Amino acid sequence: MNILETLKKLLLESGFAGFFQNGGWQNAVMIVIACGLLYLGIKKKFEPLLLVGIAFGCLLVNVSYFLNLTEADALYHPDLWTEFLDANSEYYHSYGHIMAHGGFLDILYIGVKAGLYPSLIFMGVGAMTDFGPLIARPSSLILGAAAQLGVFVAFFGANLLGFTGNQAASIGIIGGADGPTAIYLTTKLAPELLGAIAIAAYSYMALIPMIQPPIMRLLTTKKEREVVMTQARPVSKTEKIIFPIVVTIFCVLLLPSTAPLIGCLMLGNLWRECGVTERLSDTVQNALMNIITVFLGISVGATMAGSRFLTLDTIKIVLLGLAAFAISTTGGLLVGKVMYLVTGGKINPLIGSAGVSAVPMAARVSQLEGQKANPKNFLLMHAMGPNVAGVIGSAIAAGFLLKVFGG
Repeated sequence: MNILETLKKLLLESGFAGFFQNGGWQNAVMIVIACGLLYLGIKKKFEPLLLVGIAFGCLLVNVSYFLNLTEADALYHPDLWTEFLDANSEYYHSYGHIMAHGGFLDILYIGVKAGLYPSLIFMGVGAMTDFGPLIARPSSLILGAAAQLGVFVAFFGANLLGFTGNQAASIGIIGGADGPTAIYLTTKLAPELLGAIAIAAYSYMALIPMIQPPIMRLLTTKKEREVVMTQARPVSKTEKIIFPIVVTIFCVLLLPSTAPLIGCLMLGNLWRECGVTERLSDTVQNALMNIITVFLGISVGATMAGSRFLTLDTIKIVLLGLAAFAISTTGGLLVGKVMYLVTGGKINPLIGSAGVSAVPMAARVSQLEGQKANPKNFLLMHAMGPNVAGVIGSAIAAGFLLKVFGG
């Protein structure tokens, strides 16, 4: 028995040999990036509930690549997804083929591709969110709509940079600052960009306390930031029950493509408010939300294979996403300033920045900036109105783009 030959054979057949074959360096770089994302999620607490899962999914899929060089991969089969997306394949859109021959990551990703995970996340968000501030001050809807400005500016910017209409729409939705919506739209229109768009969307959501305050201080005066808003009117239980029903009917009839997101968001909220489904509300807010977050994070991370992620397009997406987020914040603030003038100084324009969705972090940033200007300022509940309106607005924007580009 030749020991040296045996050791050489073991080395050449191991995954480590893959670093030097067939572009394996790209996957090695992605493994380093995955470790960096794990650091940000664990040490810096950047959206840890999702970022840790995304980072580990990225780690798994790029380690998995090296197994493909020598043996059947138990985690991820890119050839299956090529067939799934190829209209000329007999397995085109055949989930059964993936279930029969797919690995762990392939099967989990079906929930992303089918739009299941983002919709269930919306259900949990609805169950955890009080829509009372929005009902009490319906003008918040205007702020939520204004904060979608970045979505459409980024869309046109992406078009100018050479992205297709479908890709540009998926990039633009980052400006809505709503991770599940970005994932939902991207899986429908441009699944090849999912990894980059998801990372950009959730990174900027985590960085809201750093990105928004400079823009807020730049676009508002100290006098405007000092405005103390009066308490909104009380909202009855009946109003809270009727609201999600009416919104569902109106939005789904207007844009049927919004049904999965808006429907789940409003159903979750109805369970919260109706008073007879406490167990369901609790399950959706906690157990189901946690389970879906696990599946969603790993699945999105699995799209970050080195060959697809390490491209110039990824850099463009990250920069366009930042621009979209900043412009959306600007749109909400500018309309907030208009409302400040129209109401004779009764509306603090800072609450307009919360229209970018990102519940409830954006509302908290409005609260903090307001208190820095005036310690007696309590804007949190006032900012929650535009914040909830932003969630609805981003879903409607996604539904509109899906209708236009999804056929």
